[in-house]
Amino acid sequence: MNDTSSFDASPSAGAVIARLVRDGMTIAVGGFGLCGVPYSLIEAVRDSGVRDLTIVSNNMGVDGKGLGLLLENQQVTKVVASYVGENKLFAQQYLDGILEVEFNPQGTLAERLRAGGAGIPAFYTRTGVGTQIAEGKPTAEFDGVTYVRERGIVADLSLVHAYTGDQHSNLRYRLAARNFNPAVATSGRVTVAEVEHIVDAIDPELVHTPGVYVTHLVQATAREKEIEQRTTRPRPEGAHA
Repeated sequence: MNDTSSFDASPSAGAVIARLVRDGMTIAVGGFGLCGVPYSLIEAVRDSGVRDLTIVSNNMGVDGKGLGLLLENQQVTKVVASYVGENKLFAQQYLDGILEVEFNPQGTLAERLRAGGAGIPAFYTRTGVGTQIAEGKPTAEFDGVTYVRERGIVADLSLVHAYTGDQHSNLRYRLAARNFNPAVATSGRVTVAEVEHIVDAIDPELVHTPGVYVTHLVQATAREKEIEQRTTRPRPEGAHA
């Protein structure tokens, strides 16, 4: 949805976020579990102290990490998500009536974000028909099959994490960290990208998100990669390290 972009290689995301956030915003955030999460930008939102936020994200991180930080600080009043199973505080705030939660099938959430970024106000899908997901939503029949109408999502602000960004604000994601980030990047009226590596230019054939969608680009803070669930097994005897 953006029509402007600017290059901002500030080592801290705080100054950029402080200029953009306000109480009551809808913020879309990339990531899946703890992979491809814009940690620096989320921390900047936390530090800004804004309240009454609606967060659109696949999930809300885990307790004490990622978007879980905003829950701990009670800055969120509504969540639009497709998975919430790894965050105990999320569940507790929902049960206590602190949080409003709008569940979406995962593919529907991704398409709602993509549609918003493409200027499509609504679309029809078979997913969710006949379930609580479809309650209160318009339906229509196409070729003898019932579909439910879902609205596209246009966020006030989108936050994404990319592996590489260039001075034209083009982005490239790394492996599974691509996940929801491309759809989130296009869905925001304003999009801020934190990147691990800033280069002069990315080969146009390798760009995942064109810079036209990115309003601000900042340097991500170096940190150890988070692992949501670590599964190990004993090393077989005689195996090389």
